[in-house]
Amino acid sequence: MNKSGSALTLTQHGWLFAAAMTALLPLLPWLPGWLIAAALAGLVWHAWRVRRGARLPSRWLLAIFAVAACAGVHWQYHRLFGRDPGLALLAIFLSLKLLEMRSQRDGMTVVLLSFFLLLAGFFFDQRIPAAFASLIALIVTIGTLIALQSGPMRPIRKILRTSASLLLQALPFMLVLFLLFPRVQGPLWGMPQDATIQSTGLSDTITPGSISRLAQSDAIAFRVQFKGDIPPPEEQYWRTLTLSNYDGARWAYRPLPERTALPYPTDGFVNNVGIDYAVTLEANNQRWLPTLDTPIQIPPDAKANADGVILASQPVRARLRYDMRSHLSLQTGAQESPQRLAAALRLPDNGNPRTRALAAEWKQRYTNDADILQAAEAFFQKQQLSYTLNPPPMNENAIDTFLFDEKRGFCEHFASAFAFALRAAGVPARLVGGYQGGELNPVDGYFTVHQYDAHVWVEAWLNGRGWVRTDPTADSVPGRIAGGLERAVGDSEAPLFARRDNIWLRDLRYRLDAATNLWNQTVLGFNPQRQRDVLAGLGMRDPDWNTMVIWLAALCGVMIAILLAFVMRPRRQIDAAQNLWHRAQRRLKKLGVDAPIWMGPQAYAEHAAAQLPQHAAAIHAIADNYIALRYANNNTPQQIRMLRDLISRLP
Repeated sequence: MNKSGSALTLTQHGWLFAAAMTALLPLLPWLPGWLIAAALAGLVWHAWRVRRGARLPSRWLLAIFAVAACAGVHWQYHRLFGRDPGLALLAIFLSLKLLEMRSQRDGMTVVLLSFFLLLAGFFFDQRIPAAFASLIALIVTIGTLIALQSGPMRPIRKILRTSASLLLQALPFMLVLFLLFPRVQGPLWGMPQDATIQSTGLSDTITPGSISRLAQSDAIAFRVQFKGDIPPPEEQYWRTLTLSNYDGARWAYRPLPERTALPYPTDGFVNNVGIDYAVTLEANNQRWLPTLDTPIQIPPDAKANADGVILASQPVRARLRYDMRSHLSLQTGAQESPQRLAAALRLPDNGNPRTRALAAEWKQRYTNDADILQAAEAFFQKQQLSYTLNPPPMNENAIDTFLFDEKRGFCEHFASAFAFALRAAGVPARLVGGYQGGELNPVDGYFTVHQYDAHVWVEAWLNGRGWVRTDPTADSVPGRIAGGLERAVGDSEAPLFARRDNIWLRDLRYRLDAATNLWNQTVLGFNPQRQRDVLAGLGMRDPDWNTMVIWLAALCGVMIAILLAFVMRPRRQIDAAQNLWHRAQRRLKKLGVDAPIWMGPQAYAEHAAAQLPQHAAAIHAIADNYIALRYANNNTPQQIRMLRDLISRLP
C-alpha cells in the first residue's frame, strides 16, 4: 500500500485521467466552448506528459493559467459565484490539478474534485441518461480511489468489480435515506436562486409564427392522469392564458387581479360534477398551469385571475404535480364588466382594410352578435385556408394577406384573424393560448401533451351566454382537432416524434416516455406529500421528522450490523496462482477431463494429458508454472501473466 506522500505509478495516473474524463464528459453541454477546449487540453497535456515522462509544468505557469481561467469565467458569467460559474471553475481546476500531481495526496484531491463534479451535474440534468452516465463515472471514480490504495499490479477488472460491489453494498442505505430522510418542498436537485433556467413553452405574447416555431418541438409539455374516462378530442382544450391586448402586430397577456377563488360560481359543480385529473407539468419558467376548460377548483398554493386562468404562486422552475377538476360545458363571464368588454373590442386605428370592410358588412347585415359569430365561422370554412408549420412572411397588413392572398398559416394566424374580424364587427373577442389534444401512452396509461400540441383559439363574448369558445382552425382544418398535428400538416412537416406512420418509432417513443415518467414520478417527484403518502402506506401515520430520524438511525444501524457480519465472517483465502489453477481445471473439465480436483498438480496434469494427448504439452506447461508459483516461491507478476496466457490458449 502506498503512503500518502509516495509517487504515483503509471497505472494510477491512468485511473486519475479516466476519473477526470468521465466526470467531465456529462457536463460538456453546459460549459462554454472555450472552457471545454481548455479543460480537455489540460487532460491531454497530462496524458502526454505522463506517457513521455516529461517534467511537471512550473507552478508560476499553472498560476497564470488559473488566473486566466478565473478571468475568463468572470467574463463569461459576469460573476465568480453561483451554479454556472462554480461548475466552470471546478472543471478548469480539475484539469489544472492533474498538471501538478506529484503524490498520492494530489491524486486524492483529483478524486474529490471528480465527486464534486458528479454532484454538480445533477443541478443541470436529472434525466435517466444523465443518471446512467453519472453511475458509470461514479464506478470509475471509486475504482480510482481503490487504485490509489492498492498494489501496482491489481487488475483493472478486479478494481471495477470491487467498486461495483461497494456501490451495491451502499444501495440499501441509499434507499433508506431516500425514503426516510426528511424532505423539503422543492425539486430533488435544484438551485432556487437560478431564475434563468432554459425552458420551452408558451410565452405571454403571440405573434405570427411564434406558435408554429414552438410546434416544431417534440418536448413534453405536461402529462395527465385521468381518474375516469378521457374526454373526446373536441373537448381536449388545455387552457393556459388569455391574451386581450392587441397592437396590430402581437397579442399580449394583460395581468389581472388574482384571488384564491375562481371568478365564477362553482358551488353546484365541485362535489358531484366534473372531470378529475392530475397534471404533471414540466418546468417552463412561467406561472400558468394548464387546465381543461373550464376549471372549477384551484390547486393549493395557486390563484386564479379574473379570466379564470390558474396561476402558480411562483414561476414553475421544477416539475410540478397538481390535482384538478374541470367542467367541460360550464360557460363563464355572463356578467362581464363594461371596462373589460371595451378592452376586448380595442383595435388599432388603421390596418387590414379588407378585413375591416368584411366585418362592417357583417355588422350591417346582422343585428345579433351570435349571428355575426356564425357568419365568421362560415366565412372561414369557405375560404379554403391551409394549415402549415411553415407559413409565408406577411406584410404590414398581415391579416388581410393571410385571409385573402396567401391563405396559408398556423393556428395563431387563424385565431388572430378571427378575433380581429369579430372585434371589427363589434363582438368582444380575445385569444386563448394553450394546447389542444395529446395522446394516450398505452405503456403507462398517462395522457401526454407535447409542445407540438400548442394551440391558440378564440373566445367571443355573447350577451346572456358569456365567453364562448370558438376555434377557427377547427372550422377550416377539422383534421387538426380530430387527428392532431400530424394529420393536419402531413408527415413532411410534422416533428419526427409526432409522426404516426412509423410503428416501431412510435412504440419506442411510448416506452421511453413511460420510463421517463416513472423516473420523474417516483424519484424526481418524491416531494414531502409523496413521502407522507408512502410512509402512511407502510403504517407510519402522520410521521414527523423526529419519528423519521429515529427509524432512519435504527434501520441504518441494523444494516451496518448485517454488513459487518458478512464482511468479518471467516473465509478461505485463495491466492492468484491457486485461482488460476482452478480456472484451468474448469476449462479442462469442459474439454472432457475426468479427474478429481483434489489431485496434486503433477498427478492431475498426467491424468489430463492422457485423456487429451493433443493438449499434453500445454497441460504440462500450465502445471509446471503453477508448481513454480505455488511451491518454489517464484510468485512474480511476470509468472502470473505467463500462467494466465497459457490457460487462455486452451480451447
